[in-house]
Amino acid sequence: MSLVIRNLQRVIPIRRAPLRSKIEIVRRILGVQKFDLGIICVDNKNIQHINRIYRGRNVPTDVLSFPFHEHLKAGEFPLPEFPDDYNLGDIFLGVEYIFHQCKEDEDYNDILTVTATHGLCHLLGFTHSTEAEWQQMFQKEKAVLDELGRRTGTRLQPLTRDLFGG
Repeated sequence: MSLVIRNLQRVIPIRRAPLRSKIEIVRRILGVQKFDLGIICVDNKNIQHINRIYRGRNVPTDVLSFPFHEHLKAGEFPLPEFPDDYNLGDIFLGVEYIFHQCKEDEDYNDILTVTATHGLCHLLGFTHSTEAEWQQMFQKEKAVLDELGRRTGTRLQPLTRDLFGG
């Protein structure tokens, strides 16, 4: 189904074509290419606003995921009953925040791919509230990014690699 990438900010230039091609591969790796997915790129002001409303945290952040299927357990696939249920949800990328968090030796476009992959794992029920949940999510992200690397020649690390000191 469709992958929609919207850029609703003007602070940081976004190259949508490379992001689209990598996320299309990630969707195939995860087996969810038949599901609609929205990726919305926003600035610090807007991601902070969304973060405050939905998470009660009045700070900018890198990624917020809003699943269409809210009660999936980690790694479960949605089981759509109707054609309109072939939707994973939306991922908001705080591209300004991500840009400023990038280290000198990191490629911004690669970090966007990693962050969107992290958000996609959240849409599939993965979380990182506990160390056990983090370990499960980290392993999934690592497997997906390793396979993406095999297919595209990139070497990407999971976003949550340092969350619990691992």
